[in-house]
Amino acid sequence: MKTEQRTIDTSTEAKSVEKLYMENTLLRIFGALFCHDPKRARTRTGKIDLNRGDKEKHLTIRLDPEYGQPGPFAHKVAIAVIKKQSDYGRPVRQTISFTERELMRLAGRTSWGGRDSEELASALKQIRYTHLIAHFKINARHVERDFSIFNEVMIERRDSHHDPIVACTVVLAEPIVQALEDEHFTCLNYKLMRSLSTIGQATYMRLFFHFANLYDGRNRNRLAFAKRYDDICVEWLGGLVVAQHKSKIEERLGSHLAQLVQVGFLSSYSIEKAKTSPEAGGFVLTFRPGAVFFEDYGRFYQHRQQGTIQWDFHNDQREIATPLQVAYLFTEKRTGQPAASIAYVNSKDVETAKQLLREVTFEEMPMFIDYALASARKTDFNVQSLGGIKQYLGSYKAARTAIAAAGERKRREQVEKEAEAERIAYDAHRRKQATNLFKSLKGEEQDLIREQARRKAGTFNGSLRVRMEDHYISSITAQRHSHELDTFDHWKASRG
Repeated sequence: MKTEQRTIDTSTEAKSVEKLYMENTLLRIFGALFCHDPKRARTRTGKIDLNRGDKEKHLTIRLDPEYGQPGPFAHKVAIAVIKKQSDYGRPVRQTISFTERELMRLAGRTSWGGRDSEELASALKQIRYTHLIAHFKINARHVERDFSIFNEVMIERRDSHHDPIVACTVVLAEPIVQALEDEHFTCLNYKLMRSLSTIGQATYMRLFFHFANLYDGRNRNRLAFAKRYDDICVEWLGGLVVAQHKSKIEERLGSHLAQLVQVGFLSSYSIEKAKTSPEAGGFVLTFRPGAVFFEDYGRFYQHRQQGTIQWDFHNDQREIATPLQVAYLFTEKRTGQPAASIAYVNSKDVETAKQLLREVTFEEMPMFIDYALASARKTDFNVQSLGGIKQYLGSYKAARTAIAAAGERKRREQVEKEAEAERIAYDAHRRKQATNLFKSLKGEEQDLIREQARRKAGTFNGSLRVRMEDHYISSITAQRHSHELDTFDHWKASRG
């Protein structure tokens, strides 16, 4: 579907409005990704195809066989993450961090316990391990990207895996962040969304997107959007079971659509038998926007009012994300496990990470951890916690200059090694070019070069003399016709 792009002015501060910036492709994926029937969600696996047969806009959602399809609570968690990212403001942030109460409150929970924590962990995993395979076209080239909406999830628990989650950090996929930077998004009314069920939220997002694309500022009284009911179940509501009778459709969706009418986003909706292909059966739902849509459209797109920044990204990074990353890095280096396989880190290690970050920068932390673990191994000290390496901080600082110098020497050696390898590769390329060029020269020129090569190779005997003669032929050809061979810079550029 062709999407009209609109630019939101990020420089004008106006009255506070709760906005949510949803990347357009992600908005479309949300509808199929999240199933709003929790029982059905747990058992669904396999693939969901969107725009099958369209090579330029084909999307495949690959569900994880262990965690199943993300359900209603996962939908709330994902909306909470996108909302907080929206509230960070510009530039678009890839890393979003939460305390336990913060995330649960944003996800609509009023209490917090072990069961809630495990439901949160399950929801995060459902989203994290669901893969999206996107096919699209860039500069006449067909491109495929395989990614998860949550590229990484880091979790802090108090001590063991039985303890509730204390904090978490979510890293969004790069394609989503890039699209938001390019302003390919739809602006939504988050305050209105909070009052809706998850089915109401999913329906609202898609309808706002379509109404905004259809509205031209003059067709207010004629504006409507119609869609087949069975397509809504698949594309908007994550595969809800399709009802066969109008009364059942009203029974299943009526209360959610009534919410949208009650809050003023819809003025009305209708459910009618499909007029096209009547033999195939089916129903069509037609939606008409209410006053709230036009108010939000004017606020978001015409008057370009920017919501206030509600969250301090740098504080979240300092207090949650960066210490979590350090604790995960330590566990990864200590155990040899990749970060993706580490289920959580404990609060004690996170607190120690905050203390260490006052002494060592985040960029320097990998070098310090390597130094400390190496020092511990020398004395057969089996380090189990981040606190165990604090004792090496003093000696690390003393040795830091020598370590940095050694690192610089290693870097220079690597640069020299790469430069030498490049020179050898270029020489081989130039010799090959010269050999091919020699074959194309006129007979008189070939005879002249061959005679010079024979004289130069005259001091060698046997098969070596033949090889050296060939070597001198390419060398003399390169000297006499250097303007016809690639320069080093041209060769290097062509390799790049």
